[in-house]
Amino acid sequence: MEKIKAAIIGLGRIASILEDDALREKPCTHAGAIAANEDCVLAAGCDNDEKRRKSFRERWKVPIFYDAAIMLQEIKPQILSIATHPDSHYQYCHLAAEMKVPVIICEKPLADNLSDAQKIADLTKSNGGPVIITNHERRYSNDYRYVKAILEEGSLGDIISIRMVLYFGKKRKLIDMLWDDGTHLIDVIMFLTDSTLIHKQKWGADIDGRTGTVWLEGELHHTQNELKQKPQTASHKSPVPVIAEIGAGRDHLVFEIEFSCESGRLRIGNGVFEVWQSAPSPYAENFYSLLNTGDSLSGPTGYFANMLKDAVACVKDPKRVPVSGAIDGLKVIEYFDNVRNKNMATSKNSF
Repeated sequence: MEKIKAAIIGLGRIASILEDDALREKPCTHAGAIAANEDCVLAAGCDNDEKRRKSFRERWKVPIFYDAAIMLQEIKPQILSIATHPDSHYQYCHLAAEMKVPVIICEKPLADNLSDAQKIADLTKSNGGPVIITNHERRYSNDYRYVKAILEEGSLGDIISIRMVLYFGKKRKLIDMLWDDGTHLIDVIMFLTDSTLIHKQKWGADIDGRTGTVWLEGELHHTQNELKQKPQTASHKSPVPVIAEIGAGRDHLVFEIEFSCESGRLRIGNGVFEVWQSAPSPYAENFYSLLNTGDSLSGPTGYFANMLKDAVACVKDPKRVPVSGAIDGLKVIEYFDNVRNKNMATSKNSF
């Protein structure tokens, strides 16, 4: 059987370079995932940076291009990964749709503004439009998928509240931290709960500043469409309060989500996986305490490999709904846009 041709636009870190990180699980890039998939062949790469083109060609031994349109015309890939800056995502998604690429993988965030994100999502609705996958990689990660199964199985009871924490860079703007890295944070709680996160208010540091900590208060709601799609697996009753803590000034990375449930607690994040179950307390009579179950998940998470398997399945079945589609990417941008607009309104009212 002829292999599926895959190509990449944007040949930077997430496209290829991160494969050189000795500590990361492999594959951890688009090129690495394509090369590791037995159904695919890496057919070409495109970038306007000559140094990156040369490095990519030397590593992967494939044709490289300066012009994306020429690459698509000559190579005719069935899967196209767009790993450029977010402000160019719509440009390349539109080009790929025009040139009838059947499956597009777009890096997160889906776009750098709500208008472009909506236009990308609209491409999938047109007659013969492409399948567009947003690379929210934790949707494909085995540890997060295991958490989803635990929450849906019901042994911890309903989710009562959620706390999220993101520290990612000592002097980065808080809004940039949220936009670049919080994309995964916001998306994955919607994935894990089959819900939509609604922003309510913020307090703490200036979200456009580079110091301090900002707290974002929100609520998870089930939309009517979500209830129709998965009525039996809802792991909470709407609404569920959510607090997101975004902080600068730390010299370390923290990416964590904590679910407080009726009969337990679950924490997951970078280097964190804990399940706590309610049980008779060993410290006092007639009380219950949380005891660590010791539950864990070993082995690779398969986050990039599973994402590409989803893309391959979409090539084989054009009617397949991807695990992380353009609509999922759009919902994150809608949340960010609401945070930004409410922040601006609050700033204006404070003078």
